[in-house]
Amino acid sequence: MNVIFKAALWMTGAIASFSFMAVGGRELAGDYDTFEIMLYRSLVGVIVVLGFVTVQNKWAELRFDQWRQHLVRNLFHFTGQNLWFYAVAVIPLAQVFALEFTSPLWVAILAPLFLGEKMTRMRGLAAVMGFVGILIVARPDMDSFEIGLLVAATAAIFFALTNIMTKRLTRDNSILSIMFFLTSLQLVFGLVTAGFDGDIALPTASSLPFLFFIGCAGLVAHFCLTNALAIAPATVVVPLDFARLPVIAIVAMVLYDEPLEVWVFVGAGIIFVGNYLNIWNETRKRP
Repeated sequence: MNVIFKAALWMTGAIASFSFMAVGGRELAGDYDTFEIMLYRSLVGVIVVLGFVTVQNKWAELRFDQWRQHLVRNLFHFTGQNLWFYAVAVIPLAQVFALEFTSPLWVAILAPLFLGEKMTRMRGLAAVMGFVGILIVARPDMDSFEIGLLVAATAAIFFALTNIMTKRLTRDNSILSIMFFLTSLQLVFGLVTAGFDGDIALPTASSLPFLFFIGCAGLVAHFCLTNALAIAPATVVVPLDFARLPVIAIVAMVLYDEPLEVWVFVGAGIIFVGNYLNIWNETRKRP
């Protein structure tokens, strides 16, 4: 019980951070494009990570011999994060989070291609359930199709590719090394893409707090999630992470008058069950 309580505390921080990122992205969308948001988010991240590395004298943990894998990983993550920030600006936040939960299912589908893992029957069932959940959440109607739904679903695929590359990198790299390349490479990506048109919107007095806290929230969310997974099994953490959906749905209802749509929760529930069954099957003790 104590372990579950500690994991719940870490996941509370992760849920709060992810929710703030979504609200911050929505608030900034009118004045900044996604590349500019990513530029400032990465700048804050670089300052925080380099400050920690310097104060703790952790420079020896940074490995530069696998920079190509870091480059590929962060191209995936940068793409997925830009798509995610676009989605939070144009569709209900609950739909964004529900579709984001399909990312672990995409990992199950893509892992055989990238990591040489087997495609089991349970992984196949989980993928089918995820696809059904996507259809229920999106309820596609070609007469009034919202491109943001496709963008959010695509972001989940790029997050899955990011997680697969992260799994490969953690074999030889510390989390600190991965975070260093995450923030520094994406700062470069953000600077190139945001400045491609020769016009980068500068922070204002009203936007600076959102830009700063988005940068911090990204680091805090992954730090809390990593710590939760370190002390509790995934079968405990995943249900806790699912609490993000009702939390963001309530936040969106209060701040933006977005309705609580029952079909979003039904579809997300099917996606969750598929995720949970796959994780349970992967982590259960075998004779």
